[in-house]
Amino acid sequence: MLKRSLRAAALAVLTALAPMAAMAEANRVAIHVDENDPARMNMALNNAANIISYYHDQGEEVAVEIVTYGPGLHMLRADTSPVADRIAQMSLEYETLAFSACNNTLQGMTRQAGHEVPLLSEAEVVPSGAVHLMELQQQGWAYLRP
Repeated sequence: MLKRSLRAAALAVLTALAPMAAMAEANRVAIHVDENDPARMNMALNNAANIISYYHDQGEEVAVEIVTYGPGLHMLRADTSPVADRIAQMSLEYETLAFSACNNTLQGMTRQAGHEVPLLSEAEVVPSGAVHLMELQQQGWAYLRP
């Protein structure tokens, strides 16, 4: 009886850990940009390219998402991005690279500007950049802030 209970407990633990093991095996990283600094933006893009190249060389897939909010949203603004050309090129080169723009910040910038703020076509709007980073980490994504 005790052996059966121990086996059942061990099976329950292994079953519970299986999704975590699968998440640990996935190569996913969220890169955080919250500064209007071209050097920081380029460092984030360099990190993304280096990570993708590393895993590609290992024969593994990797998902990279650059999440912008606050002043970092300028990275994805069509009218102010100092790295727009590089984002366009990298988006074509790396299909597993994504860019997220915080809607809270976007709405604030729109109010301040008095007109709609244009985003790069590569940008996907998320409700909150900070919350999105939290959710990605809860889903097992690694976190990087260059």
